[in-house]
Amino acid sequence: MRTPIVEQEVTICLVDEVPSRMYFAGRRWRVSETPTRLRDSVWAFASAPRNGLYGWRFQATDDAGESFVFDVHPSETGWHVHHTYA
Repeated sequence: MRTPIVEQEVTICLVDEVPSRMYFAGRRWRVSETPTRLRDSVWAFASAPRNGLYGWRFQATDDAGESFVFDVHPSETGWHVHHTYA
């Protein structure tokens, strides 16, 4: 099931340029599966990133054990959640 989220801001912690943790929707999340780089995405951004990275897809789990898959992308103002999947 896909649950759209309308561009909500998220704080992403990177380790070696790969997401490892995040703070989103008032909860702390840890990345619990290997993140996938999203390149050549169909997402319509005003300007394509120079490094070809359009974002990340990863599963993250909160402190209560609830897990979702997140699609996140960088913007001029920080990271944003584009979609979540249950």
